[in-house]
Amino acid sequence: MRGEYKAPGGKLVTADVTAADGVIGDVRLAGDFFLEPEDALDRMALALAGASVEEPAVALARRVEAALLPTDTLVGFDAAGVAVAVRRALGKSSTWSDHAFTLIEDGPRDPYTQMALDQVYAEELAAGRRGPTLRFWQWGSNAVIIGSYQSWSNEVDDEGAARHGVTVVRRVSGGGAMFVEPGNTITYSLVVPESLVDGMSFIDSYAFLDAWCVGALRGLGVQATYEPINDIASPAGKIAGAAQKRFASGVVLHHVTMAYDIDAAKMLEVLRIGREKLSDKGTKSAAKRVDPLRSQTGLTRAACLDAFRRHFADLYGLTASSPTEAELARAQELVETKFATPEWLYRVP
Repeated sequence: MRGEYKAPGGKLVTADVTAADGVIGDVRLAGDFFLEPEDALDRMALALAGASVEEPAVALARRVEAALLPTDTLVGFDAAGVAVAVRRALGKSSTWSDHAFTLIEDGPRDPYTQMALDQVYAEELAAGRRGPTLRFWQWGSNAVIIGSYQSWSNEVDDEGAARHGVTVVRRVSGGGAMFVEPGNTITYSLVVPESLVDGMSFIDSYAFLDAWCVGALRGLGVQATYEPINDIASPAGKIAGAAQKRFASGVVLHHVTMAYDIDAAKMLEVLRIGREKLSDKGTKSAAKRVDPLRSQTGLTRAACLDAFRRHFADLYGLTASSPTEAELARAQELVETKFATPEWLYRVP
């Protein structure tokens, strides 16, 4: 059995693995990485022999790390990458090509419903009623989306929000607040099985799940890069921010909001952006941190969206779909019982 893993920005690791009676037998490691001394490769492989095929990636990585000496030098890969390659060989971790992705674009919806639909599609994947999904959102109104653990009063200027017709919603994922306007924003969600990011840290999984978007932006002539922890940026400034939620059901929700254009003055009237948050950004102005796609590409929003769709489809395939009546009914139920309730919205006052 063969598994491969290439860390974003790193080198390829391959693992050819035999197993019998639930136990790993021989392991042969290879790749285009750099390693000194040569015998470290054999030590890593021998450390994996005898492990249970059910051992999680973190346990396999510990075995590899225990076989390494302080003088060993690994360049372009690490023990975690070896573990992921082995898990993929065993069929415990998956790759993009193992999945058939569905594309959902269904027109503008209010911010509460958009929050709910993210949870609905995660529930549908967990229940086996849908496969992995790429969804592009269309916002029905101006909104501020605060992270699951953020304080409403710390992040939102209520007077500014009311003045600009802004709906404040809270998402299920962590991270920071975002101000969005329907024509100035491109937002998408990836709903995938946890097996796709098996063995990856949260930071590694952000880079891994953002890599296709970075590639699409580069195809538009933008010098885009992933910026830890959760940004996509170029030398001109920040383009997008990502957030992620890993559900107990084994589903990962990864959503990204990109600035196509930006009304910086309005954003600063709606969001309370504190000095502490800006202190490590090298600027006194939050507006100067963001450089939107319109100015970086000169393309229409529709042209940018089309480029993103085509790039993902070329890489992994896409089949168009639409929300079902049952999914929309479940979303409305979640709006009424969770996402539009004071208990959820003010869970952190």
